[in-house]
Amino acid sequence: MRMAYLLKKLAEGVWRKATVYWRSAVMSGSPRQLTWHREVVQELAAAWKEQKERKCDGPFSFTHARERIICEHIRKETTVWNRNNVTRTQAYWNVYREFPELHWALLAHLVSRNGGWCMTDLQGQWLPKLLGGDLREKHFQLLECCNALIFRDAYPQLKLYAESRRTGKSLLHLLPYFEVSAFMLPLWQRFWKHTESALLTVALIINEQNVIQGPIIEGSCSDVLESLSFRSQPLLQTNQIVFPLLPPSREPGHAPLRLAGRIIERFENLHERIAFGKELYAILFGYPKILSGAESFAGLVAHTGSRADYWPQRFDPRRIKTGGTPRKRRHSAGELWYSPPLEAAWPDQPLPETAPPDWFTAPDAVLPYLNEPRPPKILDMTFEHLHGQRKLQVAAEAANLTRSP
Repeated sequence: MRMAYLLKKLAEGVWRKATVYWRSAVMSGSPRQLTWHREVVQELAAAWKEQKERKCDGPFSFTHARERIICEHIRKETTVWNRNNVTRTQAYWNVYREFPELHWALLAHLVSRNGGWCMTDLQGQWLPKLLGGDLREKHFQLLECCNALIFRDAYPQLKLYAESRRTGKSLLHLLPYFEVSAFMLPLWQRFWKHTESALLTVALIINEQNVIQGPIIEGSCSDVLESLSFRSQPLLQTNQIVFPLLPPSREPGHAPLRLAGRIIERFENLHERIAFGKELYAILFGYPKILSGAESFAGLVAHTGSRADYWPQRFDPRRIKTGGTPRKRRHSAGELWYSPPLEAAWPDQPLPETAPPDWFTAPDAVLPYLNEPRPPKILDMTFEHLHGQRKLQVAAEAANLTRSP
């Protein structure tokens, strides 16, 4: 009997692995190259050098009163949309929907959805059984601080470009007013002339990961990153970014959606986060089928923070009780798991008041990152994501058993 059981599990493992490879092959049909000319990087290096030589310290000054009005409006709008993960996620989608050449806005929208799902996991079915309230609060603060600081930095960049498009005149020289890194100015100026979406997206990935590195990863949240609970994420494979794919011809909610994506092993490592972001971008925009499915999902399914947004057949945003005990609702694979919306899980948090110092001090340090993103061969995350959730379930149940008298 034991041998038969082992053979069955082995066969299931082989079947799942083969299915993942097959689905990944289907997803990767007709790939699209995300490239730019090699000499561009050297031109940027020269532009950074020239920019540094003519830099003058002092307060930012406007040339025209109209510029001040535009910048103050963008600053206020950034504060409004930076209220919480749900509003930020919607703001990114609004930008991409109007200006689809801004690839980073769609990538940020989908990654921000994942950030919200991770936030609500902390108050969902499994993690409250594994982590105490104080530790869950610290994990939430890590996610929220990264989320908010990236938005505070990136959204004004996107809006200045949007305003430039509407007026037909570049306003990108106003980026320093928002304390945007000197790294980004030559890249935005080049994008205004040449619309090289892949180059700008990679640059934004590099920039935003550096923006959070000093103040959050190495600063206020470094103790969380050193905690056993955070370091156990690779073991449980819960540090996943997934892109739900909704075929344009299908209505949401009919069947569990397939997922594309990746797992990051060392979130605290800057180099790994940049490489991970480039892989995600290559997955999303390198394959038309994945892009089409992700755009369809983003446009038709509102972000609430609950994992029921993409798998309502497996997650429930409601904590339903009857007579004081949970009422079990089931799907074809078992009981529905509680995944609350963000508004039921966490209150809004204070926003960062000031921007961190400019991280960009050595142009040579960023040149190795400015190469073309290449996608991994394995794209499908459907089985892996479900397996990660079930490992969390096993860990939670084991924790309950150890606490029982």
